[in-house]
Amino acid sequence: MPVVALIGQPNTGKSSLFNRLTSSPSSIIDDTPGVTRDVLYGTAEHGGRSFYLIDTGGIFGTDTEFSEGIRAHASEAVSECDAVIFMVDGKTGITAPDEEIADLLRKSGKPVVVAVNKLDDPKHDDTANDAYTLGFENVIGISALHKRGLYELLDLVVSLLPDEESPAEESFTLTTTIAGRPNVGKSSLLNKLCGYDRALVSPVAGTTRDPVDTTITYNGDAIRIIDTAGLRRRAKFDSALEYYSYVRTLSALDRSDTAIMMMDANDPCTTQDKRIISQIVEKGKGLVLVLNKWDMMKGEGKAAELMKKVREEMPFVSYAPILLTSALTGRGVQKVLDALLAVNVNRGKRIPTSGLNRLMRDVLAFDRLPSDRKGKTLKVYYCSQAEVNPPTFIFFVNNPELVSSSFDNHVVNKLRTLEDFSGTPIRTHWKGRSENDA
Repeated sequence: MPVVALIGQPNTGKSSLFNRLTSSPSSIIDDTPGVTRDVLYGTAEHGGRSFYLIDTGGIFGTDTEFSEGIRAHASEAVSECDAVIFMVDGKTGITAPDEEIADLLRKSGKPVVVAVNKLDDPKHDDTANDAYTLGFENVIGISALHKRGLYELLDLVVSLLPDEESPAEESFTLTTTIAGRPNVGKSSLLNKLCGYDRALVSPVAGTTRDPVDTTITYNGDAIRIIDTAGLRRRAKFDSALEYYSYVRTLSALDRSDTAIMMMDANDPCTTQDKRIISQIVEKGKGLVLVLNKWDMMKGEGKAAELMKKVREEMPFVSYAPILLTSALTGRGVQKVLDALLAVNVNRGKRIPTSGLNRLMRDVLAFDRLPSDRKGKTLKVYYCSQAEVNPPTFIFFVNNPELVSSSFDNHVVNKLRTLEDFSGTPIRTHWKGRSENDA
């Protein structure tokens, strides 16, 4: 599909327009200038034409530690797009930075539509005429907040797009989310996997706020990787932005098959690490544990000591592979992709009926089947695998309330001996059924 880039100063409403045109709140909106730092992609449709829409960080605003990276990303967006929506603030009027951006866009040679935003009342529509001084033919007044002029804006944009081609359907072998606390190296890992700087990297914790989607090809497999904001404890959210980022991260996990859980090798297994992993497990996603910044650790036997610590403190994910990496140097990074692909295969595995029958014999031979205080003992009639992704098993019993957590864990461990379910959670459901129905 063709690509359209949203370019403009900070706080001109680019993210609001992005969300309106893509009909999805993928970009964080806040009154704070410079909220969007990474390049975000979405799909928009109008008049039977579909196109990718790129939301970029505001450029030529107040200099911050992110300014250089934001400008570089915006320049990349312009170079790869087929058309540009240049947004200006209709309330403040045309400014010197707007003229600088206009000069950059003229040099690019790309077709441009100037969208004069924040014209919430029709009586201010004449203000849009001031934007013709920027030297572009297509100028339109809009209000992204109130959806004014958006249809006409899309008419102009679509008219500037190249002739439509029949696109090949995009498919992915797997989609994975990179999750973890702030500043553990998630964006650095994404950049190493991509081979270029896809996400902004900074020593400032919380640089990434919006989930960033990237597709790479590895050994013939298309892998979509979503870099997310670092998840801190909810009690430590110091702004609405962090809460929005947290929600978007959970949403990113929802649309993923697997997750890369990154931890700092120098400080692993924190309470927040465990909370994030619990979210991944609860959502039934495949899991690869990555201990990053391994290059900073010193001393003999540190690897074995670290592995032992993770297994002892997080036994509820003992099935997940553990990898040691340095996203800074690239050490161990390729193993991450191999592990993800293997885990994704394991999520789709089924145990044949013969294996389930053998499981039943082992379960019934359990030394002490659970029972209640009245002496009523659990009876297991039969089981079946109901689903994959993740593997899900239903056990029909006389009374589900008799199933203890220790017995459930015992059964899950037995299931893992029948098939390689490394990296994937297993779900079990216990349903009541009378002996005559079995």
